[in-house]
Amino acid sequence: MIDKKIKEFMLCLEEERYYNAHEVLEEVWFPRRFEESAEVKLLKGFINAAVSFELAKKGRIPQSKKVWANYLKYRQFLYKTDSPHLNNYYKLSRHIDNINKMKT
Repeated sequence: MIDKKIKEFMLCLEEERYYNAHEVLEEVWFPRRFEESAEVKLLKGFINAAVSFELAKKGRIPQSKKVWANYLKYRQFLYKTDSPHLNNYYKLSRHIDNINKMKT
């Protein structure tokens, strides 16, 4: 299920449907939000990236930068996550970084 949601999340990002991307991944993160695992924190980071893009899209640049800093804080959990979905997490992280480079 997570791999399917990651693909859907990436598609939403490509189509600049950042709010929808946030909602897609939150379906995975929300039930697990109280877990203290690196994977759950990483998912939270990916959600923050989508929120940052949505804020930038709305011209709310200072808020976008603040949320982007949260993404960067949680992205480090990519290197601490032991998950069967790790390859997709790496792809998603690169995808997010590429979108950010195009927007700045």
